Amino acid sequence: MIRIVYHDSALNDMLRLVDFLIEQDADAAHATFGIIEEGISLLKNHPEIGRPTEADGVRELIISRGRTGYIALYAFDELTELAIILRIKHQRESL
Repeated sequence: MIRIVYHDSALNDMLRLVDFLIEQDADAAHATFGIIEEGISLLKNHPEIGRPTEADGVRELIISRGRTGYIALYAFDELTELAIILRIKHQRESL
C-alpha cells in the first residue's frame, strides 16, 4: 500500500486553513479537516488519480467541498510507493 507523508509546508497549510475557519465556524473547521484528510487518503489506493501539473512529477488532487474545495499538490514515487503531500490550498487561492 502507498504511504502518505506530509511536507512541512502542507502541514502549515492545513493549520492555516483550519485556523481561518475556526474563527468563523468551529464545526466547519473540523469538517473541513476531515474532508481534506479523506480526499488525500484516496492516494493510498489510487496514487496517480491527481492530474499532472506543469512541474515535473507534481500532481494536483481536487478535493470537493460544496461549490468549491481544496487542491492538494503532491509527488508520487512509484519506486518507494510514497506520496508526499507538498501543499494544500483552497481552490480560490493561488498556488
